[in-house]
Amino acid sequence: MFRAIAHALGTVGSAVATVVTLPFRLLASLFGGASRGGRTRRA
Repeated sequence: MFRAIAHALGTVGSAVATVVTLPFRLLASLFGGASRGGRTRRA
């Protein structure tokens, strides 16, 4: 029973971590693409 509870908490925790980090990853890719595009335009 404790193993099932621990598994459920781990699943919920990983889902929360994914939702929390997703906007930051999107922002990082957005700014990363913008800075890369700016460098190629200047060259």
